[in-house]
Amino acid sequence: MIDERFDAIVVGAGPSGNAAAYTLATKGLKVLQIERGEYSGSKNVQGAILYADALEKIIPDFRDDAPLERHVTEQRIWMMDDSSHTGMHYRSDDFNEEKPNRYTILRAQFDKWFSARVKQAGAIVLCETTVTELVKDIHGRVIGVRTDRSGDTIKADVVILAEGVNGLVGQRSDLRPEVAPDSVALAVKEMHFLPRETVEARFNLTGNEGVVIEAMGTITKGMTGTAFLYTNEESISVGIGCIVSDFVDSDITPYALLEAFKNHPSIKPLLAGSECKEYAAHLIPEGGYKAIPQLVGDGWIIVGDAGQFVNAVHREGSNLAMTTGRIAAETVVWLHRLRNPMTKENLSEYTRRLSETFVMKDLKKYRGIPALLHGNKGNFFGLYPKLISQAMQTWFRVDGIDKVSKEKEIFRSFRSARTLLGMMGDAFKLVRAWR
Repeated sequence: MIDERFDAIVVGAGPSGNAAAYTLATKGLKVLQIERGEYSGSKNVQGAILYADALEKIIPDFRDDAPLERHVTEQRIWMMDDSSHTGMHYRSDDFNEEKPNRYTILRAQFDKWFSARVKQAGAIVLCETTVTELVKDIHGRVIGVRTDRSGDTIKADVVILAEGVNGLVGQRSDLRPEVAPDSVALAVKEMHFLPRETVEARFNLTGNEGVVIEAMGTITKGMTGTAFLYTNEESISVGIGCIVSDFVDSDITPYALLEAFKNHPSIKPLLAGSECKEYAAHLIPEGGYKAIPQLVGDGWIIVGDAGQFVNAVHREGSNLAMTTGRIAAETVVWLHRLRNPMTKENLSEYTRRLSETFVMKDLKKYRGIPALLHGNKGNFFGLYPKLISQAMQTWFRVDGIDKVSKEKEIFRSFRSARTLLGMMGDAFKLVRAWR
């Protein structure tokens, strides 16, 4: 039983929770972090992308000992139909810089490392413990938590909720609503192991260079979603995810969707000869700006996935998580030094600071994209990928037909499938949602 009082309690030990706990502890605050897993990262086996800028603002020397896999020098974006892909490909030696911009990581290893840094900074980390409820005073202000270890209240000036997209603590306490099925995706991922030299030869890599492939199209069987493939040192992370409400409305299982993606002609050769050792499923917030819940109240703050902080357009999550965790902690430190109470009014400084960062600016910019894609999934995840593939097939096939005729054939195929007015309407909606 813990009977002491803390300046802050952080619920969760993912990227946002670790960022918050580390920042608070390094500033001298008395911090308790509570994690329901056996250790930070124990529930994560999947590969992921780490954005260096966000972590560098928290731990400038992280490259010295963090468990990093490969730094990304090449980005591929694929539009796929059932038998082909049309891609955009960017590779630059400039990414072989002294301090690389992006890395592939294995979350189980990385989160464990981050948690060790949190402990070194002075925070108390309590694992294998579930927060069962937030404790409020007679005025409704959060003053601490209760856990499954005992019925006693662990008190704190503020509770930071970094419990993930489906966190129940905030929901049970009526701080945020239950996540809507059309605002969250279910992603399934596998780790496929290969010798290091095979990974490097297959993807044309040298040393610790890495490749990221992000894909969309008919691979999601008409559902709103995307797929990916990341290269690690001696493994490949491969996965696919779709909006939960689409899975509910279809008869396709996430596992079957992943199997189909792995056997796609463009993906299968990249995984050939690999050994699959790990499989995981994970919920990802996809609602964007319009799904962000109330973020502060009397005695509490929400950060990371619990606040819907994921940029679905650019597939960014860890940088938003760490940034929101850091800014929440900096706000608490600021109020603590001023000896100001952790009221809703005072904690609203967190939302003001967030509004000045890329987090809120980017989410606001793309606020119309989730509804656009979900409302037009038949076109964006079915019709257009097929039309683009047909157009590429027609254009690049040398068969004695003149290019003017080919151009007319491509135009006719688009016009007959969608009509000129329909395509103009889709383009207008996309531009409007993008701004």
